Amino acid sequence: MSTAAEPTRSLQKEWWLRALAVFQSPRGTFAALRDDSAEAAQARQEPITAIVILAGIAGVLSTSLAGGLLDDPDNDGLNVAIWAFLGGGFYGLLVYWFGGLLVYAVGAAVRAGASYRQARHVLGLAMAPVALSLLTVWPLRLAIYGEDVFRTGGSDTGAGDKLFELLIVGSFAWSFALVALGLIELRKSSSSSSGIA
Repeated sequence: MSTAAEPTRSLQKEWWLRALAVFQSPRGTFAALRDDSAEAAQARQEPITAIVILAGIAGVLSTSLAGGLLDDPDNDGLNVAIWAFLGGGFYGLLVYWFGGLLVYAVGAAVRAGASYRQARHVLGLAMAPVALSLLTVWPLRLAIYGEDVFRTGGSDTGAGDKLFELLIVGSFAWSFALVALGLIELRKSSSSSSGIA
């Protein structure tokens, strides 16, 4: 291994850890986005892509369309899994690119001084709570209700299901709050670099 590759690997490892740290120390994670160099952006690319795809899958599973996929007798669990992976990946990347444009516009309006790449990365990292819901809420929901989650009616109605829906909505709300926090952190760097207090 060359010595030039070692700092890059180290930086990549650091960003994988920062992606997880967004739950515990989001300010520090977003503050690290101030480094908009090509090397830093390259290092955070994989963890952000992973978060975006997982969040996209959670997003499509949360739609009303997903709630009726197994109403069609031609569909089965494998079809649902393939649909969720492909549709979720596409949905996550679409939100990442176009949502990043919206975050960039909001950032420009509040003078955050963020580049389009930084705005996308703020959004990508902010999607972590939604990605977490795919790994925590969805397995529990499927363990309790099984395939009824993807059928109209069935055992997935009532207070229990409302609680799961509330947890999923909460993950989206948490993500919106993280976007705001990310823009605030980038604005701090913009203010300090321009001499504005």
